[in-house]
Amino acid sequence: MVAITWDELEKRTFENGVDHGVLYIPSETGAYMNGVAWNGLTAVTESPSGAEASPTYADNIKYINLVSAEEFSATIEAITYPDEFGQFDGFAEPIPGITIGQQDRKSFGLSYRTKVGNGLNSEAGYKLHLVYGALAKPSERAYNTVNESPEAMALSWELTTTPVPVPGHKPTALLTIDSTKVLEADLQALEAVLYGGTSAPKLPTPTEVLAMFDTP
Repeated sequence: MVAITWDELEKRTFENGVDHGVLYIPSETGAYMNGVAWNGLTAVTESPSGAEASPTYADNIKYINLVSAEEFSATIEAITYPDEFGQFDGFAEPIPGITIGQQDRKSFGLSYRTKVGNGLNSEAGYKLHLVYGALAKPSERAYNTVNESPEAMALSWELTTTPVPVPGHKPTALLTIDSTKVLEADLQALEAVLYGGTSAPKLPTPTEVLAMFDTP
């Protein structure tokens, strides 16, 4: 038998950074089409909730543990956002350059990338995060006077989500693809869909994503 070893360099993995943000606008059929770049992302905080145990007692013992449904929410932080995001942030633009607040908010799709490193290579790979059915809550904006230490205004949005179907599994609002564990050709095929090339960028459904990948 092989003995357990600790702290091998290639297994000292970590994640950092966030980039390659893309906003996906749903069509009339609900498909996430027309992806646009989201520049200026500074952080995406994933915040799963739920999955809480609810014990039931009988016969003087803990009889069973029932677990509540798990939900996915997140917080986006950025110093800017694409113009197309206005409709998802409760704004309408009846005339170019004039916006109206407190409008109905629509759901959208999102993708972003985080780096994966280890003790041998700080950029060993990356993870693609695909978010479905996101809805942004209203958020505050602080306009501060310019001083001796000027900073760009920080923006943030709290997201709630509605899961979408996944074949053979429970519905989900988050799909994560690790570049260090999938075939490179399959990953490139997915990125061609996400970021565009021969066709407009779009966010494929979990069913479509899973169909693109073979077991390494």
